Amino acid sequence: MRSDISRDLTRRELLAAGLAAAGAFALHSRVNAAPSAAEGPYGPFKMGLQSYSLRGYMANGKPDVKKALAITKDLGLHHWEAYPAHIPMTASSDEIARYKKLTEAEGVAVIGYGVIPFTKDHEANRKFFEFAKAMDFGYLSADPSLDSFDSLDKLVEEYGVGVGIHNHGPGHHYALIDTIAKVIKDHHPKIGCCIDTGHFLRSNEDPVRAAEVFGKRIYGVHLKDVKEHKDAKDVTERMKFTVLGHGDLRTADLLKVLAGLDYQYCLALEYEENVLNPVEDLRACLETVREAVGTLKKS
Repeated sequence: MRSDISRDLTRRELLAAGLAAAGAFALHSRVNAAPSAAEGPYGPFKMGLQSYSLRGYMANGKPDVKKALAITKDLGLHHWEAYPAHIPMTASSDEIARYKKLTEAEGVAVIGYGVIPFTKDHEANRKFFEFAKAMDFGYLSADPSLDSFDSLDKLVEEYGVGVGIHNHGPGHHYALIDTIAKVIKDHHPKIGCCIDTGHFLRSNEDPVRAAEVFGKRIYGVHLKDVKEHKDAKDVTERMKFTVLGHGDLRTADLLKVLAGLDYQYCLALEYEENVLNPVEDLRACLETVREAVGTLKKS
């Protein structure tokens, strides 16, 4: 998943945006409330989508946020980690209020956002946190440069917004569990990992171990599956994204670890295949999640 964010923000504008949207906060808080194991088919989790899964639905040459929200509602989901092309970062109080109204009308709480390319530019980084605070995001999934962490230490402390390093897969500098763990070890506890299960599998890493290693420093989970085809002649064909439950992810084991951690951020299904019409595949993925949650209730 990629991010394309270019608009500027100021503290004054974002404070104005927060005031303009204040009337919508009560509904947002109710939607955002953490469910208990008895409340529904997804047990203790804030089950939702990384809205990148619905990037193929377009309107006027851009990803259609209204269509994506309507599909999310139809799937019975109430949480998003938003893809920036669906909710572009903006300083406009009117735009922020409009996006809040759109999401809340469909009963969807946007509780995460990304993936954000942080750098050493502290004031540029601050703008993302100002936006996150105005929109009431709990965390930002991120691809931070190695020289950005001094800035991020200050910003997560100031704003109370978590940062989860997103592992992008083979060859990326954050491909491996131990690499991320080493990078964050001496930094603020609000800096951790956004676990992308599919990309960890593609990197021959175990997502269940990732959950055990990062523990309370998990800020976001991108739930997707990969199947290894050992007989593939082309290395690019060896590890393929697939419907959840059809690949190598130990979904029930992962959810057991997350439940034990009382994980409270978005459990975001992210499906990268069948871009133009992913809905039936998403339904199949969600059935796998419900089955896995069912095993938690029995244990």
